[in-house]
Amino acid sequence: MKTATILQRTAVDDFYGDVLKGLTASPKYLQSKYFYDATGDALFQQIMHLPEYYLTRSELEILSGQTRDIADALGATPFNLVELGAGDASKSFYLLKELHRRNPEQAYYPIDISENIINHLQRTLPAKLPGLQVQGLRGEYMDMLKAMDYLSARRKVVMFMGSSIGNFTPDEAVKFCRKLREQLQPGDLLLIGFDLRKHPRTILDAYNDRRGVTRDFNLNLLTRINRELKADFDINQFDHFPVYDPISGACKSYLISRADQTVQLGDHSIRFKKDEPVFMEISQKYSLDETRQLAAAAGFRPVQYFFDEKRWFTDVLWELAQTHNCL
Repeated sequence: MKTATILQRTAVDDFYGDVLKGLTASPKYLQSKYFYDATGDALFQQIMHLPEYYLTRSELEILSGQTRDIADALGATPFNLVELGAGDASKSFYLLKELHRRNPEQAYYPIDISENIINHLQRTLPAKLPGLQVQGLRGEYMDMLKAMDYLSARRKVVMFMGSSIGNFTPDEAVKFCRKLREQLQPGDLLLIGFDLRKHPRTILDAYNDRRGVTRDFNLNLLTRINRELKADFDINQFDHFPVYDPISGACKSYLISRADQTVQLGDHSIRFKKDEPVFMEISQKYSLDETRQLAAAAGFRPVQYFFDEKRWFTDVLWELAQTHNCL
């Protein structure tokens, strides 16, 4: 009990420090990893089913329709399936089902920062797939991948789906994938999802839905800060504002202050000017050539591509390259 309390306090302290750092920076920003409290999880589930949010449908089409091909590509040697940012596993469930059919003792290690998500997966997946070994790991991706080395000596197949790589700038994505490679051994594989470039309106609409669920998802972070860090944001004084640059491929979301205002955060008074933006999230879009360049820069080699019918999305299987350039 004491250990759990200490960990909880550490998480709150980290949350407070990151929020304070972001809101006192110029320009202001908040880290998107904090979107996912219980309310944020529920709102994102709604987002995934919105008509404008094509990403989930596109990847679901791949994972449900090409499951056997993907399973074949992963090889017959036993492995642990590790998923970064597992969410509700609604898409990866199709692959899990096929792997479980082939090996009833298949092991699945979902990694997520949300305790709510981890508890949900550990409770529901074994009931759906009896015999499936589910060991949820709550924490940061790299820390939990390191912990995997102590849990099992099997090779790893790591899944990083849903275009989560798009939550990094291109430079950050290279650094992230290099760190990820450092946690892998020869024979390990990475299945990574990319949202591909397409008409700008299609992309922008996915982050600016008519029902305003994406707006509520972004604003919920302010509500979480109020609740957990005792701040006093007036949610009605901020607008959700997404933009997409078809040249760079960057889709970015901001909250815009509607007035000159001051928000209290602990002992700190944070001033916002009217129309001042707070950067919330990036969703980077890639061409196929850009995915290949990222793989090469991070020390991977593409093995096989899987596309939806419209070729709006791809899940790519990467293996470790024998040599790579880390300049």
